[in-house]
Amino acid sequence: MWRFIKALLFLIILAGLGLVAYAYVGPLFFPADFAPPSQEVTRPVTLETN
Repeated sequence: MWRFIKALLFLIILAGLGLVAYAYVGPLFFPADFAPPSQEVTRPVTLETN
């Protein structure tokens, strides 16, 4: 049972490190996945002045 828990903790830590590495290195290799959607938004605004 202890072997299973150790293996599970190792896989969780490995997955966490992989996620952090993807967050830092991902924009260098997959820039389109990390780019925000660029779209111009024009909306009228009514300001109330007293």
